[in-house]
Amino acid sequence: MTAREDVPSPAPSLPRVAGLVVVDKPLGWTSHDVVSRMRRLAGTRKVGHAGTLDPAASGVLVLGVERATKLLTYVTGADKTYETTIRLGAATVTDDAEGDVVRQAPPERLEALTEEQVRAAVGKLTGEIQQVPSSVSAIKVNGERSYARVRRGEDVELAARPVTVREFTVHTVTRPTDAAAVDLTATVTCTSGTYIRALARDLGEALGVGGHLMALRRTRVGSFTLEQAHTLEELAEQVRSGGTVSTVPLDIAARGLFPVRELSAVQATDLSHGRRIAAEGKTLAVSGDSGDGVVACFAPDGTLVALAEERGRGEKRYATSVLGIAAGVTFTDPAEVSTNNEPGSEGKS
Repeated sequence: MTAREDVPSPAPSLPRVAGLVVVDKPLGWTSHDVVSRMRRLAGTRKVGHAGTLDPAASGVLVLGVERATKLLTYVTGADKTYETTIRLGAATVTDDAEGDVVRQAPPERLEALTEEQVRAAVGKLTGEIQQVPSSVSAIKVNGERSYARVRRGEDVELAARPVTVREFTVHTVTRPTDAAAVDLTATVTCTSGTYIRALARDLGEALGVGGHLMALRRTRVGSFTLEQAHTLEELAEQVRSGGTVSTVPLDIAARGLFPVRELSAVQATDLSHGRRIAAEGKTLAVSGDSGDGVVACFAPDGTLVALAEERGRGEKRYATSVLGIAAGVTFTDPAEVSTNNEPGSEGKS
């Protein structure tokens, strides 16, 4: 990391703009390292991230600045896409290239391994699967991170959990000249909570040769991609030039993350003041009677009022705010304001 004194901060007179910042996290940095850097670049302590990305991985890390931190819970749960390199032929204690090798496949077993066998095993790890997270994950066991126990030499067994691998596409299968191994490059799209290093481990186990993750780059989190991402140096240069870091404004971020419901001025005012409004099931991504779908609700003037979900059943179904953004605001229909301000409109009844 660059020394603190080399990291610029915006001028105190500049407003701290709430929004999401899409960062291309560099290799070797923890997600917390990036958050710490962004606090200085954005000139605020109110910065958080939407899902950890390991130091050995690079790519899309979504940060929230100021009020936008409220959206991070929903970004964290979004599907993610990765470009990865997996090495077959050896299992490691950390399921990646940084850990010690605990099992090596016999050379003859690797020589007999075919591309067809690899692709068939990949197919069985695609779709809805039960996955045991890597023991060096951040999952807590009796109040302590699993990776901390592993580092002390403890054996940690984590319970399997359901995840969905929507895509596991193998691009190349090669045999490196400098190692007894089979390497494959692949694209993986999966639900939140899926461990790519665990996929590498399970693929190696299924083929009987062991496997671990060699490289990982996250290319997408929900609707946010590398095309929108900035390097930390690019963001620093924006600040050095007298500006502030580039953010995705709350309203634009919400439109990209959720189904959208356009409200009337009365509905927007009611929702802003914590009152229920009528349900509109066709607009919401409703799942089940509990109403798990979240929708972004906008006032007639384009203001993001709240995130809402539908609850109740049948005729008693309603929409209620689950995250207020514009609280306590009374909205007016812009069309009505325009009509009232027309020349000669005075005295109209």
